[in-house]
Amino acid sequence: MDWIPLADEKRARYESSYGEEDERALVRRGNAAYAAGLALLMAADPSALEWFRLAADRWRASWDAAAPADAWGRPVGALKATLLAGDDAAAEELARWTLELGTATTASPIGRYAAALALLVLGRWPEARHVAEALRERGDFPHDVADALAFVAAPDPVAYAEALDSVVESFETRSEYLEDVPVADTALVLDQLAARRGIAHELPASPVLPG
Repeated sequence: MDWIPLADEKRARYESSYGEEDERALVRRGNAAYAAGLALLMAADPSALEWFRLAADRWRASWDAAAPADAWGRPVGALKATLLAGDDAAAEELARWTLELGTATTASPIGRYAAALALLVLGRWPEARHVAEALRERGDFPHDVADALAFVAAPDPVAYAEALDSVVESFETRSEYLEDVPVADTALVLDQLAARRGIAHELPASPVLPG
């Protein structure tokens, strides 16, 4: 994969929506910025961090711009982007905001996913484990992701490592990616959370992960 031209394409897409501030346009800009960040991360370009920050900002702004009440993917995306940007203070502020939205009690699995991420960011391990265990019981959420969240909260480093490897494998075998950028971003985010818990596991060599 030639990552820099792909990043340039996504940056151009972001700029083409410049000035548009309605809810859907903000989502598109967030998607494009996040895709640019992933491509730049794969190219080991430090400017990836700024694009992750832009993505988080646009997704959060889209929520505030009269987003549908069940648009839980937006706080999920904002949290993931901020974690990948390495901005701890911003991640903790976003985590508190995410929980204020009612994510921990919604029936939506994506909303609960947002809550689990937020609780892990804040180091609220027992609550995070409770939410993650509920996700593990569902048939409409990826089991390996739910497992990894629960094992970070536990913590259980051996079981976490197995779940993380499964998440990476799922990205290697899928045919569709956000904005067509083949990167295992969920695994990268889990890696950030595991590091906070003190159980970081070396990521496997994979075409969908940075070298």
